[in-house]
Amino acid sequence: MQSTLSEIARLIDGEIVGDPDTVITGVSGIKEARPGDITFLANSRYGSLADETNASAIITSKDVGSLLKPIIKTDNPSLAFTRVVSHICPSQARHPAGIHPSAIIGKNVSLGKDAALGAYVVIDDNAVIGDRTVIYPGCFIGCGSSIGNDCVVYPHVSIREKITIGSRVIIHSGTVIGSDGFGFINVNGRHQKIPQIGTVEIQDDVEIGANVTIDRARFDKTIVGQGTKIDNLVQIAHNVIIGENTLIISQVGISGSTVIGNNAILAGQAGLVGHITIGDGAIIAAQAGVTKSVPANTFVSGYPARPHSEAKKVNACLQRLPRLYEEVSALKKRLAELEK
Repeated sequence: MQSTLSEIARLIDGEIVGDPDTVITGVSGIKEARPGDITFLANSRYGSLADETNASAIITSKDVGSLLKPIIKTDNPSLAFTRVVSHICPSQARHPAGIHPSAIIGKNVSLGKDAALGAYVVIDDNAVIGDRTVIYPGCFIGCGSSIGNDCVVYPHVSIREKITIGSRVIIHSGTVIGSDGFGFINVNGRHQKIPQIGTVEIQDDVEIGANVTIDRARFDKTIVGQGTKIDNLVQIAHNVIIGENTLIISQVGISGSTVIGNNAILAGQAGLVGHITIGDGAIIAAQAGVTKSVPANTFVSGYPARPHSEAKKVNACLQRLPRLYEEVSALKKRLAELEK
């Protein structure tokens, strides 16, 4: 979609500096942009990129002065740019419409108004699908599970029996919700399976990436709180409780019965042992190994995870170990010579 800079400024409630009639035909990152594109500059420290970009206009924060290109000043350039992307380049995804003839629908299934089922979707008995929810081809929805309104379930998602999904939830391809928790007991040298009879509750406005696994509880519920966003390739074990508006980045592993508060951030490849609590607003750095509970609003990193400032000091010492080893070896050699 083509727009002028003045039309975009009205859309995002921004202030134009430069030609308001500049024509915008696309959107792109600041390094990749071409003439006709609009881009954004979230941090004035990277002002040199604004001078080098081929974009026709830039969305900036209000503290940025004039640039070589026309700009639109806003309170939040990243958020404003997101709105512009949706305006200039609306989603190209073609959602399934209606009920595909190959879809299999069990007994006593409730399909909401304008719900859509793609090819080879299987909806088991007593399931509930909300209004305007779209389920892409090849998905399985288990017996007695419910999905709320305005959800999108992408291809090859498996939602096992008696799972509850809220409204406006997005689930990407390959995800499994409600698989058995990893529970075994050793009996005479053999691992005997412990039944996992609980369920999973995904609350409203959650987004779950591709190939995520969320295990059902042994008893009661595994819970993902409202507004939480989960990246690809995350493992969430049985009876984990995740609060609201938390971010969980790719390859995080959360062991059973761990509780994570609201507005926490778990960065990539962080690993958490079971039966601990991560407080509200805590940040777990990438590749951290968390072996004990983390208080609210604490930033931890390293293995074992510790306050980030302490972890940096430990890492600095580790970097000096080879040199210290050489110095100690030299001192031991000199001492041996003196003792002769």
